[in-house]
Amino acid sequence: MGRITDAIKHLLIINILFFVATSLYGDQMYQWFSLWFPENENFGIWQILSHMFMHGGLMHIAFNMYALWAFGSPLEQMWGRNKFLFFYFSAGLGAALIHTGVNYYYFNEGLNALVNSGLDKATVMDIIVQGKYSPEWYNIAGKDTIDNFLGAYNTPAVGASGAIYGVLVAFGMSFPNSELFLLFLPVPIKAKYFIPVLIGLDLFSGVTGYGIFGQGIAHFAHVGGALFGFLMMWYWRKNQFNRNRWD
Repeated sequence: MGRITDAIKHLLIINILFFVATSLYGDQMYQWFSLWFPENENFGIWQILSHMFMHGGLMHIAFNMYALWAFGSPLEQMWGRNKFLFFYFSAGLGAALIHTGVNYYYFNEGLNALVNSGLDKATVMDIIVQGKYSPEWYNIAGKDTIDNFLGAYNTPAVGASGAIYGVLVAFGMSFPNSELFLLFLPVPIKAKYFIPVLIGLDLFSGVTGYGIFGQGIAHFAHVGGALFGFLMMWYWRKNQFNRNRWD
């Protein structure tokens, strides 16, 4: 895992440049390049790709870039640059798809609950477009439903984590007996055990809302990236593409 391969190097550079630009221009960068809910006026089709290069802070980008180097480099060495990039961006796009699909579910659940109670749909939309809400909504639909409704519309997604989770799955399937060390556990854990547990914890947090890894994390984007990574690996293995390099 010592050498920085070609695709990894360029991905690191682009992510760091975006992070520096975000540090300088802040809100404008988040408005342009984060992944917003498609019904939000800030949404742009390019954000499906650009959000993978945006990060919410130093620890966020540091963790993602370390994981990209540590787990992505062996895959690029095995597959070649083009195949790795195809896999990486496909997992990231899959993560965005799942994340957006879940947001549509939350958004429609909350909106339908409010409209079915007798509120006018246009009035509700006018309120949330202004970044506001009515406290009475919580009496109609409950805290979780309204929080998820507002969060789906107002909270953009940033980060390479979805693509990284796809890379983690590919690494675990390619090098299942590799031993990984965690900061909070002094014993090594094989990749074939650690990675499924990590994804399972994300799924648990997404379904229950219990923030094992903290708040403000797009758990379903992680799960989506892992799912698409698994599906690609399964398909490649079934069709004997996994050993082919795309140089």
